Amino acid sequence: MRAAWVLLAALAALTAYYVYLPLPGTVSDPWKLMLLDATFRAVQQTCHLIHYLRLSHHLIVLNYLICTFDKLKSVSSKDINITDAVFDGVEVRVFEPPAKRDERLKRSVVYIHGGGWALASARTSLYNNLCRIMAESLNAVVVSVEYRLVPEVCFPEQFHDALRATKHFLQPDVLAEYSVDPSRIAISGDSAGGNLAAAVCQQLSKDEHLTIRPKLQALIYPVLQAFDFNTPSYQQNMNMPVLPRYVMINYWIDYFNGNYNLAHSLLINNHTALDVGQALSFRGRLNWTSLLPSSFKKNYKPVIQTTGKAEIIQEIPALLDVRAVPLLAENETLQLQPKTYILTCENDVLRDDGVMYAKRLENAGVEVTLDHFDDCFHGCMIFTIWPTDFSAGVQTRNSYIKWLDENL
Repeated sequence: MRAAWVLLAALAALTAYYVYLPLPGTVSDPWKLMLLDATFRAVQQTCHLIHYLRLSHHLIVLNYLICTFDKLKSVSSKDINITDAVFDGVEVRVFEPPAKRDERLKRSVVYIHGGGWALASARTSLYNNLCRIMAESLNAVVVSVEYRLVPEVCFPEQFHDALRATKHFLQPDVLAEYSVDPSRIAISGDSAGGNLAAAVCQQLSKDEHLTIRPKLQALIYPVLQAFDFNTPSYQQNMNMPVLPRYVMINYWIDYFNGNYNLAHSLLINNHTALDVGQALSFRGRLNWTSLLPSSFKKNYKPVIQTTGKAEIIQEIPALLDVRAVPLLAENETLQLQPKTYILTCENDVLRDDGVMYAKRLENAGVEVTLDHFDDCFHGCMIFTIWPTDFSAGVQTRNSYIKWLDENL
């Protein structure tokens, strides 16, 4: 019996050691976040073992587990009509609120989900719930894009899927079918979906044949650049739960179908060293020492290599492709962007991506709302359903929907 108690105590100690992470004192629901992160790490390690044994790709296994767990939760809606459709070969899920008396046309949001271009789905309860609440709160038609994922396809196919679905929806006859006001449409997305939303908006703004354009773009902790993995937020939050720096770098490598052996070189910015000629023209567009306020720069120093590896850009030219890294777009493109909302979280490696994009857009003459949360973390907005229900999720979601309601 005594041995059993000793074993139990040892297991409890090991579990506590595995779960515990030192977190900033401002993070909301810290122990719940630690448990969520411990679960993520355990599942990811299992998936990587399966990948190592060559039984399946780790992202395929991880997505299977996400969808299996998701089936345990059912989110229903009596008032919102939810249908699946295909827009120019791309699957979408459409959320339509009931028609109101004397109402002719509704506003609309095209939403692109996150997940590192590799995980989740418009059909999972996390995004199903978010889009349903958006449709109800805004009395708007919400189109959630089901783009293809890594490793089935890699860049630029996710971008092409999001662009095709959006352009199809913007056709006058399609908008009329869904009773949508052509002058009140927003493009939105979170994380990797925010990346796709920003890239789609930039592409639409340059399409001379387009007769209907989005009124707004709303980007939720978007990932916008792979030029510098040592911005202050990348340095400050390199080990933060949900999205540590090494995980984000691996998502980029997977998106570009690159080699994991490049991860360390990317981490120390070898791909954008001063002797890498292809990167020189972009350096001024991502100078965080001038784009970030002092409260974000703190005491962090730029990591700029004198000599690096030009072959990285030769092997993965998409690292400097604005369709993948919208923050590197030229000023002429930024000037064409619609009124913009960007939500950022202090405890997120991607914080500075959003803040720098907000500043560049503002410098280009675009009206921008930067909505920053000191106590929140990456991905929090979709975590509003038990057992992954966070006060940070409700807080950010309400602020985001409020801005859309006031501006769309």
